[in-house]
Amino acid sequence: MSGELENKKLIKKIVWASTRSSMEVDNYKHNKSGKKSKSYWSLFSSLVHYFAFILKVFNLYNKGLKNAKNIIINKIELKYKNLPENFDNYTILHLSDLHTDSIKELEDIIINKIKNLNVDVCFITGDFRKDITGSIKNIIKITKKITSNINAKDGIYAVLGNHDTYLMTDYEEELKLKFLINESVSINRGKDKITVTGTDDPYRYYTAQAKEALEKDIKGFKIALVHTSELHETAAKNNYNLYLCGHTHGGQICLPGGTPVITHQFDGKKFFKGLWKHLNMIGYTSSGCGVSGIPLRFYSQGEITIFTLKKI
Repeated sequence: MSGELENKKLIKKIVWASTRSSMEVDNYKHNKSGKKSKSYWSLFSSLVHYFAFILKVFNLYNKGLKNAKNIIINKIELKYKNLPENFDNYTILHLSDLHTDSIKELEDIIINKIKNLNVDVCFITGDFRKDITGSIKNIIKITKKITSNINAKDGIYAVLGNHDTYLMTDYEEELKLKFLINESVSINRGKDKITVTGTDDPYRYYTAQAKEALEKDIKGFKIALVHTSELHETAAKNNYNLYLCGHTHGGQICLPGGTPVITHQFDGKKFFKGLWKHLNMIGYTSSGCGVSGIPLRFYSQGEITIFTLKKI
């Protein structure tokens, strides 16, 4: 029976990889509305570089770069009535939007922040690299440096973002992590367990399988890992307790007061940064470690987040 189950999983992965590879080369965004929209990433990158030139003229570029390198550790305590007893004080290291090739030696900044941390589990919610195309050889090497410095008793789980390629899933063993692609796993502590569900990126590579993964009849305490907040409605309706995502970089380039200029999301402002709640589900949108488009931050803060789950 186990062999049959493994064959089904393998076939499912092959079908997913085939679909994802086709989507990666067609230069369209596939979102949950069912519509395809043309990607203008090249045009956006050109405009961003023009903006960078203006910042250099006004001596603001170096300030923005310094801000982007100033990553903080954000500690958050979350309380739940239905948290299993053996998971009381359970700690989660949440990393998102690493984009480690966007700034020279950014991985060293991240490693210095995390190498002495001891947590129960680590979740990475996508966007490992800066660009959306090209070789992944260097990003695999950099990511391996980071994951080798993560001390997580129950392992590292990750999902793909809109900047990532399906090919990264071939490097799980080397990266010492498990990619969750529209699937769930159980983390066990004695007689208790929690379920973690991860989906493919819904911003650019949405398929019905992502939604279906969050609709399965799974009982108990559940955590959803999604690159963006766009599947929050599905997760909340199926009684997920915690929804972790990123993608927006907390706006990255914001106006004074933290108002984002662009968030690159289809949801409202409620979901673009930090803690939020939908129905009975708590959600968190990380501002991420890295940057994209331009290696700068203004009025936004890069972060590494540590959650402690408490039973009440």
